[in-house]
Amino acid sequence: MNIVMKPIGVVRTDVVKVPRHWSVSDAEGTLVIDEKYLQGLEDIRAGDRIVVIFHFHQSQGFSPQFLRQTPPHRGEPLGVFSICSPIRPNPIGMSVLNVLGIKGHIIHFKGLDMIDGTPVLDIKPFVVDKQSCPSFEG
Repeated sequence: MNIVMKPIGVVRTDVVKVPRHWSVSDAEGTLVIDEKYLQGLEDIRAGDRIVVIFHFHQSQGFSPQFLRQTPPHRGEPLGVFSICSPIRPNPIGMSVLNVLGIKGHIIHFKGLDMIDGTPVLDIKPFVVDKQSCPSFEG
């Protein structure tokens, strides 16, 4: 099976030292989304939290030696699927971002943990319970 994804946009920031994870970040940036997706952005508002799925486009290639890695802040080897390393079998990342504002196809946000030029694959609502997701059927 071959899975092909195309970016819907790109991250823009001038932050040089990017925080290691969105949960410890106050850094800001913008998501510049392709204008053909403008209608899909219409209900995102300042104050919302969104989940951004992205591609670790500058991550080194994965090999079995990276199944266990030692994160710098943990000090012990851990399995790749239990950590947030960019070195993964499929270099896909996820961040929960705070929307500061949106103008057209550009979303200004806080919680940056991506470098400038990171390809954005998808945006999803941040759902904490079924009331916060209008299409939830459960």
